[in-house]
Amino acid sequence: MATPLNSWSKEEVRAVIRFLNAKKVAPGEIHDQLREVYGDNVISKSRVYEWCKFFNQGRLSIGDDARIGRPRTSTTDENIQKVDDMIRQDRRLKIRYIASELDISKSTVYEIVHNLLGYHKVCARWVPKQLTDDHKQTRMGLSLAHLSRYKLEGNEFLERIVTGDETWVHYATPENKRDSMTWKHLGSPPVRKFKSGPSARKLMATVF
Repeated sequence: MATPLNSWSKEEVRAVIRFLNAKKVAPGEIHDQLREVYGDNVISKSRVYEWCKFFNQGRLSIGDDARIGRPRTSTTDENIQKVDDMIRQDRRLKIRYIASELDISKSTVYEIVHNLLGYHKVCARWVPKQLTDDHKQTRMGLSLAHLSRYKLEGNEFLERIVTGDETWVHYATPENKRDSMTWKHLGSPPVRKFKSGPSARKLMATVF
């Protein structure tokens, strides 16, 4: 696999698209090759399709078209760097907040975040608990101590280990929806069941 290039220009990427398109390479394959060489933050697949269409229609230039009226100055290298720095400091920032802080339009921020920087928002994965550095250090110490004792005592040490766990047990726990399933004919009236939750009273059960 090729080593991704750290720096590139959009004109260079467009020239590669023009070259591969002339060789009848499919736009999707062109995008895959661009990502392999230039990294995941290269031009989007939809833009590759657009430029292939332009070249097939006879376009020769790989530069930007001249714009009439007020030039577009929001999508600058400085703004791109500012947006990247803000996201790296706080991954939960919203598009409208970034636009307000940098005084640029939300559409420009969206283009910078998604098309130029290649960011995509995802949901965090739930985990049982978050371990602090002290918790991790304590667990590492206990694990090393157990390994040392096992090397000295062998299987006799394992036979003396007592494990434990604990959980809350409610005084009354309603049956779940699957346990309450019943057989019925197609013409029979629907079966209804009132929703109920576990009792408020509970106790802690510890198992060794």
